[in-house]
Amino acid sequence: MKAVLDAGAFLAVERRDRRVRALLQVLQEREVDLLTSSAVIAQVWRDGRRQARLAQLLGGVGVRALAPVEDRRTGELLARTRTDDVVDGHLSLCVANGDQVLTSDRSDIERLLKARGVGATIVDV
Repeated sequence: MKAVLDAGAFLAVERRDRRVRALLQVLQEREVDLLTSSAVIAQVWRDGRRQARLAQLLGGVGVRALAPVEDRRTGELLARTRTDDVVDGHLSLCVANGDQVLTSDRSDIERLLKARGVGATIVDV
């Protein structure tokens, strides 16, 4: 099992959300792998000089690139679900059965995971 972080998780850390920080700390203490999409990073990263908390968190998070083949799989998933958010689409490809997804966009992520047939726990942040 791994924990997949959507933009909402990173933004919560930036806002100093204690609940999300505590959740991430527990996951790290339990040695749960943290993963995100490179598209999520592009969505939240603005100025490294002002995003120290975000930069620190990224140091412990694996990043899956939106690369050839992934880009096509993302587009095909978006077509099947009649959605258009590339970030959510690619993030959902990072999720496997039994994973946790930390997101502020539950409905879209659930829809995408359902289309893939993936059972994951959605954690609202």
